[in-house]
Order: sequence, then structure tokens, then C-alpha cells
Amino acid sequence: MPIAAAALSRAELVDHLVRTRIAGNVATPRENNLLHYRRLANGDRHYWFGLELGDRWTDEQDVLAVMAERCGVNDDPDHRQGQDTIDPELTVDALDRAAAVLRKAAADRQRVLFATGHPGGLLDVHRATAQALREHDCEIMVVPDGLQADDGMVFQFGDVAMLERGATLWHTHSPAPMAAVLDGLERAGRPLPDLVMADHGWAGCAGQRGIPTIGFADCNDPALFLAESEGTVQVTVPLDDHVLSPRHYDPLTGYLLAAADLH
Repeated sequence: MPIAAAALSRAELVDHLVRTRIAGNVATPRENNLLHYRRLANGDRHYWFGLELGDRWTDEQDVLAVMAERCGVNDDPDHRQGQDTIDPELTVDALDRAAAVLRKAAADRQRVLFATGHPGGLLDVHRATAQALREHDCEIMVVPDGLQADDGMVFQFGDVAMLERGATLWHTHSPAPMAAVLDGLERAGRPLPDLVMADHGWAGCAGQRGIPTIGFADCNDPALFLAESEGTVQVTVPLDDHVLSPRHYDPLTGYLLAAADLH
């Protein structure tokens, strides 16, 4: 379904999310989810996504409780392996919250920065949203040239910042590329974004710097959900961030843009 097609209703989108496994019974197994929750709770900063969580989330069960509430994973601590879930209703609820943020951005003609650590899945979600906001007179920010992070280059394609290594767009959880962008803007004397829409460490770093942020996160990536619960990130949308075909995200994007009056 092309992004420009008529937006699905809520019920139709929920059905689509479950059918494509963007939500519902997702591919990420329970044991992987719990491993990541435990590592975050044990202070492994790879799973903090650039956020400063301090000692507030040192209990794995507290992390699980937030993930059950905001993402829809199974809340039973004794469920240790096998199938886990993302609640599609929570996905659509978060899309509605994100739409309200985007609607205000369009009304205020804000400066918006888009970035992804998951270009194989979410690039077009960000790209289409950037295009829609530009058509409503928002400034889609251009990152400074020559930025480096994590042995790669920060590269912007279709209005979306990504990490490039060896002519390959890189899957990364690191906050370093977003830090490079924000620091580069400050060095150049340019204003910071009014809003960031991103995922992984790109979103976590922006939120930690105090920039209003919309994030997307999978059920094995708890940091952005914890950040939303603390108010550091405005909205975190739960979804499987790399399903079989990136085209499966088009109806989700269409729903988001229609709900934000940007379609």
C-alpha cells in the first residue's frame, strides 16, 4: 500500500499491524527481551540509548512492568521464553499522541530533525513525515557536513540523518551520531531543532539534551519507554522496527500523517 493511499481506520490499522507482525505476536523472542531488560537494569549503557537513567531502573521487574504497560509485552515475570507481544492498540495510541505533536509542529512551523538507526526498516517512515512537514512550511533541518561518529560518517539521505560506514547505511543503537549532529549545529552557530523524530540512540540522545522527541522502539529496546514514562521523551511508539518488508510500514505512516492532518 503506497503511503499516499487513503489512510486506514484504526481497526484496519490494528489488523494490518497484527497481520504483518509489526505488533501482536512479534518475531523478537521473550528471552531476548528479558536479556535486554536485565542488561539495562545492570547498567550496561549500550542499552541506555544515550539516556542518563542513574540508579532509577536497577530492578529488572520494574523495567518489565513499564514495558508491559507501554509496549504490551507479557507482564508475567515467570514467562521466561517463547512468544512475546506488542499490543497493537498501544501502538495506535502512541501514533495518535505522536500525531498531536506533529500537528503542533506544523502549526508552529517548527524546525524538525529526522534520524534513524534502523534504515532498513524505518527510513521511509521518517522520510515521508519530513516531506509532509516541509509541505506545511516546517524547516527540515540539514545536518552539518563532515560529521564523524563511531568510525563512520553522519550522512543525510531523503531528509533523514543516518550513520554510514563503507558506503553502507548502518544499523546502530549508539547515541554518538546524534551527539555529533547537535554539537555540530552548536559549533556552527545554528539553532537546535524544536522537535526530533528518531529511534534508538538518536532519539535517546535528543531527549536527554532536552529536545522534544518522538521515538520508535521495539519490545527489546526498553530505554525509550522508560524515558517516556519519566517525561524525557515525549512519545515512544512500540513496534517491531524491522519486519520482512519496509513497505509494511506504509499504512502506519499514512495513519500517522492523516491523524496529524498532514496526509
